[in-house]
Amino acid sequence: MPNVPGADRAAHPRKQPGVCYASTDEGVELPVIDVTHPAFHLELSAEDMASGFRTHLAMMGRRRVPVWLLRLWAHLVARRSPLVRGVVGAAGGFLGGMDTYLLKLGPANLDPGLFSGMDRKVAGSFPALAARIRLQEAARRMARGLGPALAARPAGPLHFVNIAGGPALDSLNALILLRRRHPEWLEGRQVHIHVLDLQREAPRFGQRALAALGAEGGPLHGLAVTFRHLDYDWSDPRVLRELLAGLEPGSVVAASSEGGLFNYGSDQAIGANLAALRAGTPADCPVVASVAWDTELQRPARRFSRIASRNFTPGQFEALVRSTGWELERGVPSPTRQVVCLMQVPQ
Repeated sequence: MPNVPGADRAAHPRKQPGVCYASTDEGVELPVIDVTHPAFHLELSAEDMASGFRTHLAMMGRRRVPVWLLRLWAHLVARRSPLVRGVVGAAGGFLGGMDTYLLKLGPANLDPGLFSGMDRKVAGSFPALAARIRLQEAARRMARGLGPALAARPAGPLHFVNIAGGPALDSLNALILLRRRHPEWLEGRQVHIHVLDLQREAPRFGQRALAALGAEGGPLHGLAVTFRHLDYDWSDPRVLRELLAGLEPGSVVAASSEGGLFNYGSDQAIGANLAALRAGTPADCPVVASVAWDTELQRPARRFSRIASRNFTPGQFEALVRSTGWELERGVPSPTRQVVCLMQVPQ
């Protein structure tokens, strides 16, 4: 996480009832996203998202300020705006795990004593809204995809394998949703969250977030959950293969990469990770992933984005996942949906 002015003040001054809080490495206390809580829950239709995206593109297209001047302005603002600083620093690459987390908090959940008005404006932008929806949808798809396996194997340990997961809030929120809807599926079950990521700060925050969620009064209180971070370069899936080889017989497994592998990885890296998951997981393991689509609606956004994400046509994506033994859970994806669920092709 970028250095935050006043970071020595650990306590969040405006704690909301029912929201858990965890500290960053710098001691800054942040809300822990719980998509079932009104502070974070969002309900937007595909039509709402498409309309908001068009409005965002139209607004960007109306700007007549030279690119060099915009970049200079952004660098000046970034000096006193931690979230803006993270976005500026991501130019040509990807947004770090903690910066992405801040983006997903939403403007109302950023402490005005630590974050500027420009930070809150960025957190209220359409791209930030889309990231919040993406997290929420990933958690829902994972919880839904795990249902049959959890019902069929009540004694098996549950493993979340999170590739480029950062703080693993998609896994944590899938667990919150399962606990709320089907507590009997988790009763007495060992749960393990494995985060495979090159960065270390965001997984450390994820561990603290789990501790907060599991404290008395939290939505995960009483569950036996472990959280482990593994240094991981997705271009070399040996660590993933070793992890999967060590899982107990009868395990229930869900894999995910929200805002990670499928948004930034090469075809070779995606294929190698899917092949490892195919070989090392039960046949009912869902893989939940966020994907950016190459469509007429999405294509113009590339002119304004400074993040080096990649885009797939539905046909390209289906061919890639099929080549490693996976298929889309429900046929051709909608261009307005950012999250897909993959299941193994029956042998």
